[in-house]
Amino acid sequence: MKTQSSELKKRWVSIFVENQIGVLARISGLFSSKAYNISTLTVGKTQDPTVSRMTISVISDDKTYEQIKKQLNRSVEVIKVIDITDLSIHMKELMFVKINSCSDKDKIEAFRIADVYGIKVADYDKKTVLLECTQTEDKNDSLLNLLSDTFGYRLEVVRGGAVAVESVSFAER
Repeated sequence: MKTQSSELKKRWVSIFVENQIGVLARISGLFSSKAYNISTLTVGKTQDPTVSRMTISVISDDKTYEQIKKQLNRSVEVIKVIDITDLSIHMKELMFVKINSCSDKDKIEAFRIADVYGIKVADYDKKTVLLECTQTEDKNDSLLNLLSDTFGYRLEVVRGGAVAVESVSFAER
């Protein structure tokens, strides 16, 4: 018999839903009506234009997470719910970081950091550098800490939720 943990941890669920008006609102409303907090949520059409795939992360204990999955499975618009928390997956998060009020020295440092972290300089002008980061959430957090230490209050950050897909092999990634 599996015992449930009261430990709070980050959990991930992938949901296939009908691609219809209002489905996102109903799914997110399900979370808010039960006082479950969503950490990240992304949604987009699949190869089938009538189906969308949502990737949702929450921080919860086992009991709450089981309730979340049960509630999702009961929703009429939900086609399939997959708990990907402990699966081998590929996951990336999109993050844009705009560094404002840059001196020439700051721009050189921003380009150097981009090179070392393997991220893209998406745009720049005389006083601003825009970085495009498509990495794991942890790597984006690490990069953001470095950029905050280096450039301080001059950062403007936009983050999208992570998207994930199950691995096709069992090899460690």
